[in-house]
Amino acid sequence: MSDIFKELADAVITQNINGAVEKTKAALASGVPALDIVQKGLSVGMKVIGDKFEAGELFLPQIMMSAKAMNNAMELLRPELSKGGDAANAGYCISFVQTGDIHDIGNRLVSTMLGANGFTVKVLGVDVDNEIVIEEIKKAEAKQVLLVGSALMTTSMLSQKDLMIMINEEGVRGKVKCMFGGAPVSQAWINEIGADGTAENAAEAVIVAKKIMGGN
Repeated sequence: MSDIFKELADAVITQNINGAVEKTKAALASGVPALDIVQKGLSVGMKVIGDKFEAGELFLPQIMMSAKAMNNAMELLRPELSKGGDAANAGYCISFVQTGDIHDIGNRLVSTMLGANGFTVKVLGVDVDNEIVIEEIKKAEAKQVLLVGSALMTTSMLSQKDLMIMINEEGVRGKVKCMFGGAPVSQAWINEIGADGTAENAAEAVIVAKKIMGGN
């Protein structure tokens, strides 16, 4: 089983777009759960790419090709990930990648999983300015909003702290529950900036999201 995960990760690392799709098809056909394909294979490869990019060992065109390899594989996996989701409305969610960051794989997966579990998800995309997030919170009609922000780099992670300050200054803290994720994000960081939760993977994100929104 571990061989297929390594092959999936390698396909992403080597920017092998067709290979990522074919390995994903093979894994699904052999009964590997879609979530395992993502978390134990594709995401592992994308983390390697992210680390290399942050260390200056890769350039933007390479990371975009790796992202395309994973995105194409994700197109096959989304229907599987959505099966068995809770159809009840769990709440309204604003999902985004912090300003200065273009790593959206983890954020996309979390958004997909939240959508499959009853959340109405508005995805703002990558490199989103904090001012835009504040605007979206203010115009949201829901009484309670779940904010899901991600950052893969330590530099972009710092904007999560700035965002929490802005949320308090703009008087909308009572309207939002704030969940942040990404490789450098820890529970200690969440405590420091005054946010509400974090999760290590997409499956856990659903559990944390429902808990902080007052669900099960």
